[in-house]
Parts: sequence; structure tokens; C-alpha cells
Amino acid sequence: MKPNYLLKASAILAGVLLLSACHKEQLTKAQGVKMPVSKARNLNSSSAYYNNAEQTHNFIVGNILSSYFSCRGNTTTEANSAYEWYNTSQIYADAAAVSPTYGNDGRFRSWMDSTYNWMYHMWDFGSSIGGYFSAANLDGSGAGGDKYVDDAGVTINAYLDAYAVTSGTTRSNYLASAQSVANWMMNSGLWDSTDGGGFYQRTGTGAVKPTQTNGLAVQAFLRLYQITGQSYYKSWAQSVMTWLEGNLYDSASGLYDWEFDASGVKQTAHFTYDNAIMVEADLLYASVLSDNTYVTKAQNLGSAMNTTLWNSAHHVYIFNTTDQRVNPAWCVWGSQAMIRLYERDGNTAWLDYAQQNIDFINTNLRTTSNYGYHTFCDLNGGSVDTRYEGVDQAWMERTQFMLSAYR
Repeated sequence: MKPNYLLKASAILAGVLLLSACHKEQLTKAQGVKMPVSKARNLNSSSAYYNNAEQTHNFIVGNILSSYFSCRGNTTTEANSAYEWYNTSQIYADAAAVSPTYGNDGRFRSWMDSTYNWMYHMWDFGSSIGGYFSAANLDGSGAGGDKYVDDAGVTINAYLDAYAVTSGTTRSNYLASAQSVANWMMNSGLWDSTDGGGFYQRTGTGAVKPTQTNGLAVQAFLRLYQITGQSYYKSWAQSVMTWLEGNLYDSASGLYDWEFDASGVKQTAHFTYDNAIMVEADLLYASVLSDNTYVTKAQNLGSAMNTTLWNSAHHVYIFNTTDQRVNPAWCVWGSQAMIRLYERDGNTAWLDYAQQNIDFINTNLRTTSNYGYHTFCDLNGGSVDTRYEGVDQAWMERTQFMLSAYR
């Protein structure tokens, strides 16, 4: 059953976003917000991964980031479209660049804040509970489409990372926005008793209940509980985790299955990013709720990933067990999970997986002429899909800043 806790009406974000809208209009190219990064300012700058992350960011500034500070879907077929989780993944990436643990570079703060300020265009001000629409034009017009719980989970995580590296009113705004997105999630009606519970991925008909959607919700609620101490976030996190473990965990493989489809049939393919998300959810569960059994669960899940989702011949995570191609965003999520495991237990074997995975993507999907990443290739490096997706660039920037702290 869904926990019966309601957050107060989502008036918080309306004020925050309107304030951000006013601030955004004051940002200009003359302030240097859109100038590319040209020189590292961090002790990790001797790391090739740090330098790769900077070069990727330069590609983003030149090709993905619009003059409005929104991020293009891609450089070709969706060059005039912006998507919620593409934009907030970029905020997530720039927050890693600012973080003292990883990039420790304050130059990225203005990009991070500018894209956050743009996000108010996507908020549904016509709804009493708000929520971000999934898509808009680059100038912020035409926001619409379904609202996605997994997009919301990425957004909350990105905002809380930004909250951690900012101060004053900006810091307060990031937290208030994260809470308002969570308020939409809790009150959206997208959790019900079908399939024993769980969040549907999105509004609209034909929605599914995936591991990714619910795992990101667990992460978001745990982090909000850790910061605010509000018990309803803890209750939601526990309920969603209980549902995931009871309904989508496959004890035979030690991995999480894909989803319940729209007809209620469980789809049992295993995806790298689903399980990477759950590694992080387990680690957060352990640290926030002081339950070290979840450290063991995270370690066991990481090992299961490296048994089933790791291609030992090419040293890379596959997209999923039915599609063994490689994609920067989906597959590099595995590297983020391995870095998180290393940060918890100090086992450098996790870092080896993280590094080799990134190395494959750099060798086979990174364009040496402009440092952008193509979107898919086969395990042998062939059949390259040459689109430059905004979200792929964001995740390669983020994870390489993270890895540069250690390798």
C-alpha cells in the first residue's frame, strides 16, 4: 500500500521558479557563462579523465547548450527540443564538476545554475501539485507531454547534488525545488496496488512499472529524508524498496528485472542502468537508515552485475541482456555504481570495472575531432549510431569527473 503521507501543497516551487525566471534574464554571454572551459583548476587535472570531462563539457557548450541555457535533445533530429532528464542530467554533471570531491571547479557553477533557472519553463503551473512536463522547445515554449517519475528522480538527485555545492538563497531554492518535485511524485496517483504496488513510469495510458523508476524514487526519498528529517520521505523510501525487493528482484541471477509491462506481465531482461541505480539505492539505504545489511546487498548486486552485465572480452557493460550494444549514458551508469561501491568499501576492484567501462566508451564512441560521444555501438566497436545525444554527453562529463578523483 502507498504510505498515506501528503506534503503540503506545492506552492513552494512556483515561487522558487518564478524567482529563478527573473534571475535568468540577468544572465548574459558577457558574464562568461557560455565560454568553454580552457584550463583545469583542480588537483585532479593531471588525470586524463578530468581532462576528458572538461573537453566533453566544451563540446556541450558548443553543440548542446542553447543560448537559453537549455540542452538540446541531440544535434540533428532533436536540435530544437529540450527534455527534463537531459537538462537535469547536465545539472547533475556540472554539480560533480563543482563538488570538492570530484571537479572542485567553481567555474561550472554558473552553467549549473543557469540550466536550473531555465527549468521553470517546464513546470506545470496549471496543476495544484505541479510537476515537470517531459519536453519543451529550447526557448521554453510549448512545454507538454507526459510527466515521468524516473525523470523526476533524476531531477531530485541533480538538485540535491547542486544543493550540496551551493550556499544561501540558491542552496535553499535547490532544496525547495527538489521537495516540490517529490511532492508531485507522492501525490501524482502513479502509485497504486496493481502489481502489488510500485510507481508507474509516467502519466498517460499504457504506462509500465520499471525498476529504474522505482529505484530512482528510493534514492530521492532517502536523500530528502537525510536532509530534512521528514518521516514521510523515510516511509515512502521503505515502501518503494520493499516493493522492489519483493516484486522485481530475481534471486536466481542476483539482479533486478526490467519491469511490469502495461498488461501486468513481468519483463525479465536485465539492464545495466537498472541495477546500477539499485546499487546506489542500497548504499543510500545503508547510510541513511543505518542498516549495514544493505552494504552487503549492494556489494552482491555489484558482483552480479559483473557476472551477467559485464562483457569480459571487451571490458564494458552491455545495455541489457537482450541488446548487447553499448551506450554512453545507460552503460556508464554502471561506472557510477562501481565508484560508489569503492567509496563505501575501498575495494579497488570496483574502480577497475568503472575505469575499463569508461575506457571502452572513450575508445569506441568518443569523437577525437570534437570530443563528443556518439550514442550506440556494437561490442566490437562497429555499427556506430552517430547521433550526439545531449544526455550521453552529460553522463560522460559527470562520471569522468567522478573517476578523476581516484584514477
